[in-house]
Amino acid sequence: MSETLNMGLPLVQPSQAQKHVTVNEALVRLDALGQMVLASRTVTTPPVTPVEGIAYIVPAGAVGDWTGADGEIAIHVNGGWAMVTPQAGWRGWVSDEGTQVAFDGVTWVAGLGAASANGAGTSVRVIEVDHTLTAGATSDTAPVIPAQSLVIGVTARVLTTITGAATGWRLGVAGSDDRYGTGLGLAAGSWARGLTGSPLAYYSDTALRLSGEGGDFASGDVRLAVHVMELALPRI
Repeated sequence: MSETLNMGLPLVQPSQAQKHVTVNEALVRLDALGQMVLASRTVTTPPVTPVEGIAYIVPAGAVGDWTGADGEIAIHVNGGWAMVTPQAGWRGWVSDEGTQVAFDGVTWVAGLGAASANGAGTSVRVIEVDHTLTAGATSDTAPVIPAQSLVIGVTARVLTTITGAATGWRLGVAGSDDRYGTGLGLAAGSWARGLTGSPLAYYSDTALRLSGEGGDFASGDVRLAVHVMELALPRI
């Protein structure tokens, strides 16, 4: 069956029977690709009972009806899966990650803002974690700042009131525990917006450190977001 050049929409053929089937499939594909919302790019097994029109980026190693479709967009249409080959420059929103991705002609890249013809790219993304404070003077997250990244800043929001002897808190990293804020509030809803004076390079995976001011932490929950820029190498 003939298809359109960019989106691979099926075209009605002369004297074709059941034209509505072809037209409806084209509309479902267009609905999925026009404002592209993708359920996931990590699911390797097609869901058993997918809704009509749901779309996935097929990851490497996918099985079943997605076998051999690495990097393509799988759209559930008419009870089966239609595979669409993406074009360089296509963008979409990956729902289970809450992030934007772009296709650079070879692979899907999160937060891609600019790319060269050979895959060198500049990406900006936000890495968000919820952190439960441990009792004590400081509480470190898991390594959340990725290696080989530039940190533009860190933002935070207190989810549940921070308790203990602390009268405030600082946000930073080991060796610079106030880099992203000092005198921060303890009540639920309190926030921090710490901008790096100049984008700062981190060369290894790094944890954020929360430090009590005036005393130790007892409990509390904080949502932390690291705003980073990353550089991809050109391909050979």
